[in-house]
Amino acid sequence: MKLLNKTEAIKKMNFLGKSREPFLFVISFDTEQNYVLENDKLENARIFFQTPDFSRLPIEKHSLPLYIGFKKFPVELEVFKEAFELAKTDLDYGNTYLINITQPTRIETNLNFNQIFEHSNAPYKLLIEDKLVVFSPEIFIKTSHNRITSFPMKGTIDASLPHAADSILNNEKETAEHNTIVDLIRNDLSMISKNVEVKKFRYIDTIKTHHKTLLQVSSKIEGQITPAFFDSLGSHLFSILPAGSISGAPKKKTVSIIEDAERYDRGFYTGIFGYFDGQNIDSAVMIRFIEKQGAAMLFKSGGGITALSNCEDEYNELIDKVYLPIY
Repeated sequence: MKLLNKTEAIKKMNFLGKSREPFLFVISFDTEQNYVLENDKLENARIFFQTPDFSRLPIEKHSLPLYIGFKKFPVELEVFKEAFELAKTDLDYGNTYLINITQPTRIETNLNFNQIFEHSNAPYKLLIEDKLVVFSPEIFIKTSHNRITSFPMKGTIDASLPHAADSILNNEKETAEHNTIVDLIRNDLSMISKNVEVKKFRYIDTIKTHHKTLLQVSSKIEGQITPAFFDSLGSHLFSILPAGSISGAPKKKTVSIIEDAERYDRGFYTGIFGYFDGQNIDSAVMIRFIEKQGAAMLFKSGGGITALSNCEDEYNELIDKVYLPIY
């Protein structure tokens, strides 16, 4: 599979969109590493995906062992604290209002990527064999009947905590964080569609994992498009990247702060992937993400930080998001 840079990917996606030719796309966080594969190219590629609307699945099936082993080795709190404090300084100066800070966690499991891909319970899944596996709960954008919709996720809590749903919905920090992201995504959609509205605000999704249940807060934002939208599909998509829910606001400045604070390469993590069937697009943010780095498996995770954030709470959220949705 050939990696395309941003300019090449936009040009190819625009051409395929205008031709109404189906294709899969995988876009990195910095938008400089991209796969754009027509259906005939997918036949020889070791890449598989599944969304609620579209899929390409392996023919060979991989059963699970009787016992699922899963251990996580997160970065030390002090390492995370360095990134947190740098971000907090910029928050205090008003250079950013919300910033998503992530870190890699080394994991050990007796499952391979094919088993994780096939058995994970998630609406959006991607497997690039021997490279990465994604099992994401977060939609980026999808289109249907001349409507474009986004469902930003921001806010996670352990469902076993007392009054968990009320706690997260009434939390001042979580409310401010979610408000910021909804406003950012609404503005993003307004650049590529008309009559943008928040259709549903701060509702709870339940996410089951191999060891606990999490509650995730989402909103639904929708706009109107015309068929001409797909003639410039690549230009439209790249104009609203990276996704606001995994970067922050204001987006451009916050991304530069992220690079200084995190001090590692996100790669495809928190990029997007999706499929265009010739009529509509369905896509996801690549969170809940594992990649191979040499012989090691790295699970990348993180969360949004505001001026009201507590370092240890954010560190624990980062660790909570390291899980397999297999149950």
